[in-house]
Amino acid sequence: MGALAVVAHHVGFATGINVGDGPWAGWLARLDVGVAVFFVLSGFLLYRPWAHARATGQPLPGAGIYLWRRALRILPAYWLTVVVCLLVVPRNADATAGDWARHFTLTQIYDAYGLRHALGHTWSLATEAVFYVLLPILAVLALSGRRRAGRPVLILAVAALITATWVALLSTGVLSLSRHTTWLPSYAIWFGAGMALASVHVSLSNGHLPRWRFLDDMGRAPLACWGTALALLGVATTSIAGPRTLAEPTAAQFGLKITLYAMIAVLVLVPLAFGPQTRTKAAFGSGFARWLGLVSYGLFLWHPFVLEMLYEVTGRQEFTGDLLETYAITVAGGLLLASLSYYLVEKPLLRLGHLRRRRPPGNSTESQSATPAATAAS
Repeated sequence: MGALAVVAHHVGFATGINVGDGPWAGWLARLDVGVAVFFVLSGFLLYRPWAHARATGQPLPGAGIYLWRRALRILPAYWLTVVVCLLVVPRNADATAGDWARHFTLTQIYDAYGLRHALGHTWSLATEAVFYVLLPILAVLALSGRRRAGRPVLILAVAALITATWVALLSTGVLSLSRHTTWLPSYAIWFGAGMALASVHVSLSNGHLPRWRFLDDMGRAPLACWGTALALLGVATTSIAGPRTLAEPTAAQFGLKITLYAMIAVLVLVPLAFGPQTRTKAAFGSGFARWLGLVSYGLFLWHPFVLEMLYEVTGRQEFTGDLLETYAITVAGGLLLASLSYYLVEKPLLRLGHLRRRRPPGNSTESQSATPAATAAS
């Protein structure tokens, strides 16, 4: 859902629909909400093994093996995309050694003009990478004290405070709206929302925090949750969340957009994570849906390259083209490259992350600590 939404957002901009006055312009412009889904989901899935280990009395996942598996999952496919985009895309012919170094190290967002063509979307991956690195420390801090799976309200409050402080600094001019809106503190509330949901999910699974049982009730009503999310997205399509073009929003507009997107992403996730088994969950657990999940990272990585080359090869002018046709070609081409990337690059390397060292008999502590970390890497 997140990847397909992001593709639609980029196609809408490339065809000029986003910046027009048509009935779908606002909706396409705000489908970058898919990034919020990514970030909330990362907070939920990656923090959950730490919360689960604490709640069940097991050793916390080892930071080393967690970071190794994250690197194997993210970097090889990403580096391949960078190499292809910088070598093949004509508009990247003037790429410098600095461009190569910044993109390979995921530091492109810290340079004022660091994002190259067909790689502009990688700002979100650079932001996520910082979260990945900090997560072991954040998890230990969140799990300090007596609460077995952490304090969800405190986690969310601290994350919201970080984002609010960052937006306040943007509003006073201390930070730049053109540069610092891609840095991690802007989106701390998204990651924090995911971590808070993971804390609640683990607690409910172990008979704690009964006052949060209402999330299980919400999980039984996916249409209500997603209908509310759609209504919030409708609010975001207005100017209240900033311009639909690449023009800078005000700090207030940016902050409101971040808040609306956080609520939307949570409402998307809750019916899939909480409550009993439903037909909705069964649909998302089907073979085809699971395959889409496997290659969705590749679709995210490759679709701007497909879109860029489509316009280059056909000689189309920017901000022209049929929306549905362009979307279908971009998704199809993106899925093809994503599949090749997954089966030829990602899957073989991921096996390295699950190799087990030969352990002496009875070394149960190391064995237990590896299990939750494996979940985080999946």
